[in-house]
Amino acid sequence: MAKVILICGKICSGKTFYSNKLKINNNAVILSSDELISDLFHPNENDYHEQIINKVHQYLFKKTIEIVNNGENVILDWGFWTKKNREDVSKLFNSKGVKFEWHYIDVSDEKWQRNIENRNGRVLSGDTNDYYVDDGLLKKVINKFETPEKSEIDCWIEEK
Repeated sequence: MAKVILICGKICSGKTFYSNKLKINNNAVILSSDELISDLFHPNENDYHEQIINKVHQYLFKKTIEIVNNGENVILDWGFWTKKNREDVSKLFNSKGVKFEWHYIDVSDEKWQRNIENRNGRVLSGDTNDYYVDDGLLKKVINKFETPEKSEIDCWIEEK
């Protein structure tokens, strides 16, 4: 039976790297809201970012259910920063009879800082369309991200 693997973690925690490894071992399709937004919208759509991201997530949930019902595994690579968001997503998939697993990337502060510096360097050099992680975005992440409890997560990945 096909399943959804939901990747939870802060920005720059290594979610996409981890998702790409999982993709091979699980014969899965990765659906990334960051990738879709980067491809379709200007990265500085700050005034509308929350509205855009909510619509993108609703669309990707719909496609996820369609793909899983057609027998393929899906990896959702977009963070799931709050407990309420994780609960709502779990309820959605339970209500649709979709099998799912939560994976959390628990990154040390030192590795997280290195990941942020590496990403920002790639953004500045034009090697990626990812978001530049400035102090404002970093503060938002720190204020909004709710570390999951072990009981919420099926697979806890520690990145030192």
